[in-house]
Amino acid sequence: MNIPAIILQHKRVSNLVVRGRVKQSLDIMSEMLDNVSFGGFRDEFEDLRLTYGNMLKYTVKGIKDPGRQKVYTKLLQSILKLNDRIKQDILAYHSGWYTYAVRDREAKDEKLRGGNIIQSVDDLVFKGQLDDLLSSAEIQPAVSTEETAARRERLSEIIFNHLWLTDYYGEAEESLLEIVRDSGKFQWYEIASFVSAVTLSSLRVWDPAKLQQLSRLFYSGTQHVSERALTGLVLSLYYYDERVPLYPEVIDLIRELGSQKDFSEKCRVVVLQIIRSRETEKLSRRMQDEILPKVVKLQPKIEEKLDLDSLLGETGEEGRNPDWHEMFKDSEEIYKTMEELANLQMDGSDVYMSAFAGLKNFDFFKNLRNWFIPFYPDHEAVDAIFHDEILGPGINELAEALFKTPFICNSDKFSLVLNLKHLPAAQKTMMLKAFRMELEGLEQMKYDNALTDPGAEFKTTVTQYIHDLYRFYKISAFRDEFEDLFSSRLDIYRSLFFRETCGAPDSVLSMADYFFSKDYYEDALALYLTLIPVRNEDAEIFEKTGFCYQQAGNYEEALQKYSMASLINPKTWTLRKLGLCLRHLGRYNEALEYYLRASETEPDDLYTVLKIAHCYLDMEEYDNALKYYFKVEYDTPGNVKILRPIAWCYLMTGRLGEAEKYFNRLSEAGLTPHDRINMGHLAFCQGDTGKAAGSYLAALEDGKISVEAFINIYREDSHMLTANGVNPDDLPIVLDYVLMNSRG
Repeated sequence: MNIPAIILQHKRVSNLVVRGRVKQSLDIMSEMLDNVSFGGFRDEFEDLRLTYGNMLKYTVKGIKDPGRQKVYTKLLQSILKLNDRIKQDILAYHSGWYTYAVRDREAKDEKLRGGNIIQSVDDLVFKGQLDDLLSSAEIQPAVSTEETAARRERLSEIIFNHLWLTDYYGEAEESLLEIVRDSGKFQWYEIASFVSAVTLSSLRVWDPAKLQQLSRLFYSGTQHVSERALTGLVLSLYYYDERVPLYPEVIDLIRELGSQKDFSEKCRVVVLQIIRSRETEKLSRRMQDEILPKVVKLQPKIEEKLDLDSLLGETGEEGRNPDWHEMFKDSEEIYKTMEELANLQMDGSDVYMSAFAGLKNFDFFKNLRNWFIPFYPDHEAVDAIFHDEILGPGINELAEALFKTPFICNSDKFSLVLNLKHLPAAQKTMMLKAFRMELEGLEQMKYDNALTDPGAEFKTTVTQYIHDLYRFYKISAFRDEFEDLFSSRLDIYRSLFFRETCGAPDSVLSMADYFFSKDYYEDALALYLTLIPVRNEDAEIFEKTGFCYQQAGNYEEALQKYSMASLINPKTWTLRKLGLCLRHLGRYNEALEYYLRASETEPDDLYTVLKIAHCYLDMEEYDNALKYYFKVEYDTPGNVKILRPIAWCYLMTGRLGEAEKYFNRLSEAGLTPHDRINMGHLAFCQGDTGKAAGSYLAALEDGKISVEAFINIYREDSHMLTANGVNPDDLPIVLDYVLMNSRG
């Protein structure tokens, strides 16, 4: 069975249905039915096809039916649902996935228990009430604490699996989640994991009832639960964005959510943190390829600066903390990089993915549910190292510090704890000291954040959870069974859900500016364009829109937007941008006008002076170009690059002696292949054919310029060579000589 092909067919059917191409979708579904185990699917399919055929006939005959649109919408919903069920049936019987093995196991266990999941939960609630009664009467429960804990853990696992693996929620699931939310018998971390089960189930099989449950969990207001529920809602509504318009009850839910106080701001936080995950792979590559190798090279210097060899000297006294900036003063680049990473970390970017990716091989992570358990100090993974000779006495402080740190996600916290017991004794001692210091700092930071940013805890919880999700989809052993949401564009801002709940101009502008700051120009452009109709007097929006178009190489559109910005608020910056676009469009005279205007307001700006010179060069007005190049040369002594256009202008105007002086000055600083070609041109014009050929060959020597590129340059410059007295008949001869003798 070709499972990827089945998944692709399912997607194609869904895409066709939401676009109203029903006939094509039914044709593909007919093929999928050949692989199902349940014969009833074929009967349902034929009923749908018959219903659609009748609808087409009535429409073509002109029969008016005021309820036709509702019937049509219901038909589309039915086709989508049947398509989903067919996919699940095929996967369950042919994929061999862990997902369906767990579902089969839980179904067998339920039969053995002789009761359903609701009864099991009711038993737990009743037992809790009984324990309270016995406790008040000073009578101890008969079941041991360890056994109770084990039974409770098993029940949590059953609930998680049931919520995750149930395709469509009904009264049983509604009752189950009501008990979980309202009974008071479940800990926050248990409920938080159940939220993830609902989210996974929602992404596995579309069901509006699951969205309703996520919204109720969000409204619960319980920390760590509410944030996860909103994240699940955002991801589900983004993933199924094209389906949403077909479900009026989902539209009503979205509008209800959007009307709630502070919902828009919280939603925007979730969306931004999801989108920030785009940077994770880039940050991981930087850590592996750029930063860690540099740190390794710096290690001898660090050891010397910190006098590591005498750390355990006779005095045992701790010296002062090192001045890190001073230590890195000879490696300013890496210091700035580390500072940048620290700022990214504070902002919520995932800088630890690469560091912890290799610590996910513990048995703990072989249980899918454990990828979604929030870290808490009393977890059994922490208890496992309670008896460690070194870690045991400080385990409470260590666990508390880990629980409170905002910079490491839950999955990585478990990785760290599980890895601790395998560390050498010296490193364990060092870790304990570090965590004790960390705990003091975290208490102060939490206090400061509460004063300055009331939403800091919400953002922290959301950020950690999204990092947990990212690790699950990217590196867990189960990842092949789940469509990787984080490999998509994550353009949540385009979804109906986002437009309805976070479409206020200020929210859109904030997100657009974030994209702009991260060089996501295509995303920023999409949002700026939606703002222009409502902010058409904001010059900055036009400027940034123009810049986005410029980065995409669309200079016509960039020119238009820069022109609008200049009309609203003329700036030298905008004038220069207009000149840049016009130059790229080959409109050199117009470009020159804008650069000259910019020069009037900022006459000492060498960037503008240089662009004026370039325009004159483009227009082949070499004498005018030289005037401005000379100004740059005068104001930037030692600038080797300015020698090139000056030498070229002299060459183009036939002043070969002056050109030679500048080429000689270039030779002292090191020549590029293009310099050598131009020096070959100069020698050719001076009548020294042998020297010219030698320069051309030297240009090709190191392979930095291809033979094909050289031929194109040579032919483009031939008019200049003949204008300076080179015999046209010599041109092909010298070229062939170079080609025959070149190693390239």
